[in-house]
Amino acid sequence: MRSYQITEWSHELFRLQVKPGGTYIDATMGNGHDTQFLCELAGETGKVLAFDIQEQALETTEKRLLEAGLRERAGLVLDSHIHMENYVEAETVDGIYFNFGYLPGGKHELATKADTSVLAVESGLKLLKKGGVMALCIYSGGDTGFEEKDRILEFLKNLDSRKYIVIVNQYYNRENNPPIPAFVVKKG
Repeated sequence: MRSYQITEWSHELFRLQVKPGGTYIDATMGNGHDTQFLCELAGETGKVLAFDIQEQALETTEKRLLEAGLRERAGLVLDSHIHMENYVEAETVDGIYFNFGYLPGGKHELATKADTSVLAVESGLKLLKKGGVMALCIYSGGDTGFEEKDRILEFLKNLDSRKYIVIVNQYYNRENNPPIPAFVVKKG
């Protein structure tokens, strides 16, 4: 039986919305698990851009992709996800994946923040093709507090329903501020 941790759940639902061979962005590279997932999804004809502000994230992700034989499918960018628009043209991306919070094994004080996270989501929506999907793994409590979760969810709630479908899931019977998987589909 699957454990359905937030990333597994988000990967499954993301996979249902996109096709192999597309262009994908990992907006929060971290240790490269989502980058690897996107590279596998992209296949030999697709491409992935992955962003992080920490050199450690790029090094760990590059090692992971080399070991998996997927390094040539990804461009690893040492830059904030708020600058995605500098690397990709508008309406050319099939899918964007966010996994907010901090780098597992890294410094917790270098976690994503509400202001920049909302800007990055807004930027990402401009990059999505019609029919493109954005997955967001949103955490709260503990080290990251609640501000980022609340601000992202408020932003998503106010997206124009004529342009976007927003689906927010929840772990209904889990305690201690469980993560929230959310999805945005840009209407075609």
